[in-house]
Amino acid sequence: MKLIVAYIQPHKLTQVKESLFAKDIHKISITNALGCGQQKGYEEHYRGITMEVNLLKKIRLEIAVNDEFVDTTIDAIIAGSRSNSIGDGKIFVYPIERCIRIRNGDSGESAIG
Repeated sequence: MKLIVAYIQPHKLTQVKESLFAKDIHKISITNALGCGQQKGYEEHYRGITMEVNLLKKIRLEIAVNDEFVDTTIDAIIAGSRSNSIGDGKIFVYPIERCIRIRNGDSGESAIG
């Protein structure tokens, strides 16, 4: 079992969801996030004051999958979010030690599926 965490551009969310749904991956958590990387941000002028905005809006996706769906999930995220530009995002894969479905007490791979 793995937890896939991806940071993507907000305007790519619909495309990523469509790509995941096409691969039969429907269980997903989405959170608004702020961050910066190679993009480094930008300067904004407001009422004569220059402000440096270095935390840019991102979307954080969290998807728990069984091992056989890891590559499929990663490929779907890449297909939906890639524009070949700086700021496309990052994907992290973490091992899941244990998973329990609260509703009925299922644990392990059956709790994710």
